[in-house]
Amino acid sequence: MDMEKANFEITRMARLLGVTRQGYYAWRKHRELGPGPRARRRDEIDQAVRDAFRASDGVYGAPRIARELAAKGVEVDRKTVAASMRRQGLEGISPRMFTPVTTIQDPAARGFADHAQRQWDKGRLDAVWTSDITYLRTGEGWLYLAAVRDGHSRRVLGWAMDDCQDAGLVDRALRMAHTLRGTIPDDLVFHADRGVQYTSQMLFETCEELAILQSMGRTGVCWDNAMAESFWATLKTEFYDRRSWPTRAEARHKVARWIEIVYNRRRLHSSLDYTSPVTFENTIKRDQAETEEHTDQAQAA
Repeated sequence: MDMEKANFEITRMARLLGVTRQGYYAWRKHRELGPGPRARRRDEIDQAVRDAFRASDGVYGAPRIARELAAKGVEVDRKTVAASMRRQGLEGISPRMFTPVTTIQDPAARGFADHAQRQWDKGRLDAVWTSDITYLRTGEGWLYLAAVRDGHSRRVLGWAMDDCQDAGLVDRALRMAHTLRGTIPDDLVFHADRGVQYTSQMLFETCEELAILQSMGRTGVCWDNAMAESFWATLKTEFYDRRSWPTRAEARHKVARWIEIVYNRRRLHSSLDYTSPVTFENTIKRDQAETEEHTDQAQAA
């Protein structure tokens, strides 16, 4: 009607189209004035949600996006974010349940107790480190990844990748974690399954050298190492399985970057009150430093 108003009367067009003149003029007024405050607010929220979703590589759902926006000063609740995502056709990724892989145990291996008892988070850093090996498919064949993770902060402290899954793979990941920490407590527990890499003489000697207490769950009971398995579910669902990997070299480079840049420093963890592992650890260290400073001041007084 608006395009043809120079050629035809509004009254006649309204009658032919089955609409009212008042409705047409109301539409024109609305268009001239622009969207109202509620509509503008909705557009702003949609833009902020869309930006946060894209920044997460299309991974975050409503809870994490709401916390991400709150950190930037955009106060919206989870339900508002969820409604915005539905409006825009955005959907986060939820890690799938992991499929247990049968552990290949060395029949000649020495026995190890389970010092973790499925309590990975003891309420402090470097109380329990968990570890496991996973298979990564590439166009050149399998690439094996071993990782060591802190049970309290969820941070991946060490990792190693190779086309052979031997004890040396785990040894390199563990030594990387030890180097990162520098100083570790005397009662640090290193928990894994009973695979041949973890029950090997090499790893036993490494743990003795580094003064780390080895711990293992029961054979065939995947829940005894569930925390390590949950990390693989996140890695593969949110990152690795979303594209193909022609070469092992490309996979090595990108996986290492995802672990250190995305997972450790950027990804918000619900178990850490929606902060990243590195931020969580830095907060702990800052609080400890402030406590020590106050204690020193009190003693000096």
